Amino acid sequence: MRKRGQTETFRITGARQGLAEDVRGRQRRYVISMGIRTISVILTVVLWNVERYVAIGTLVLGALLPYIAVVIANAGRENAPSLPGTFIPAPTRPALPQGPGGAEESADESGRVGQQGGQA
Repeated sequence: MRKRGQTETFRITGARQGLAEDVRGRQRRYVISMGIRTISVILTVVLWNVERYVAIGTLVLGALLPYIAVVIANAGRENAPSLPGTFIPAPTRPALPQGPGGAEESADESGRVGQQGGQA
């Protein structure tokens, strides 16, 4: 309910980022990974006759990185964060039934139900 004179406000904390921002972020990640691939291929050529094991490692990195970069770039938009729930559970009922006046009911030897501490 609104009070008189107040405007309605909308909560946008759970809104996704814009589509242009999302595409820009994906392009940035792809360009960074392709830059790393280019550096690894150059290191492969430079280190081939110097340190062959490192050169083979950079060659493998340069060969696998395009596939990983494409998968990351095409991963899709992020999920919108869930908003906090506004559901308030109902209060729970007491486990034992209570008699009139709030005292617990009990049965005496004759089977009559009366209040504890009082006259039956």
